[in-house]
Amino acid sequence: MKLTVVGCSGSFPSAESACSSYLVEADGFRLLLDMGNGALGELQRHCGLYDLDAIFLSHLHADHCIDMCAYFVARYYRHDGGRCDPIPVYGPEGTEQRLTTAYADTPTASSMSEVFDFHTVKPSTFEIGPFTVHTERVAHPVEAYGIRIEHGGKTLTYSGDTGISTALDELARDADLFLCEAAFTHGKENIPDLHLNGREAGQSAARAGARRLVLTHIPPWTDPQVNLADAREVYDGPVELAAPRRTYEI
Repeated sequence: MKLTVVGCSGSFPSAESACSSYLVEADGFRLLLDMGNGALGELQRHCGLYDLDAIFLSHLHADHCIDMCAYFVARYYRHDGGRCDPIPVYGPEGTEQRLTTAYADTPTASSMSEVFDFHTVKPSTFEIGPFTVHTERVAHPVEAYGIRIEHGGKTLTYSGDTGISTALDELARDADLFLCEAAFTHGKENIPDLHLNGREAGQSAARAGARRLVLTHIPPWTDPQVNLADAREVYDGPVELAAPRRTYEI
């Protein structure tokens, strides 16, 4: 598997990065994890507008899904080559309604489903292209899912947005790469079931026995170096900060 960081800023885009979006590729199949603010523009550095094969939305907060409205325009109104066939979109219950409401002026109430083939995510194991994926609900104010992606004997886990969660620890069990949010700063924010700080992300990786930790979803007002240092205090494996355009071979 190849992982490309399309965007990794939390809450709103930074001067350097779009919000959460990650491209996972294997066997010529392209799966996008989340499409937050600014992600669609950055995505075009890495693949064509119509080269995605499936999209997974961890939850329906704007910084993880709002550029799906722009992507609707690109797919629905394409003239050259005609309208795109529907692309599979996996998201929490109500994804179609959320995007339709956010767009606010679709031609009809069902226009989103003309270009997006919506599938409702629940805690389960299923196939997306060549990937075997396992999803579990994590600790966030809205329905939110972490995802474990397996292919060719390798495993990638993506936390989505979450507070401390035993389900997340299990998703990351022995993962080759654990892409984990670290939006809060240890000793500064303390809001249960919302986000992790760097120390908590490191502790989750340690409990799970993950082989590599990449911290992501760090908002522009948070010092990423503090979160990185906090994670390294409690996790002995390699740990680094996600950065736009960075790639990983898993």
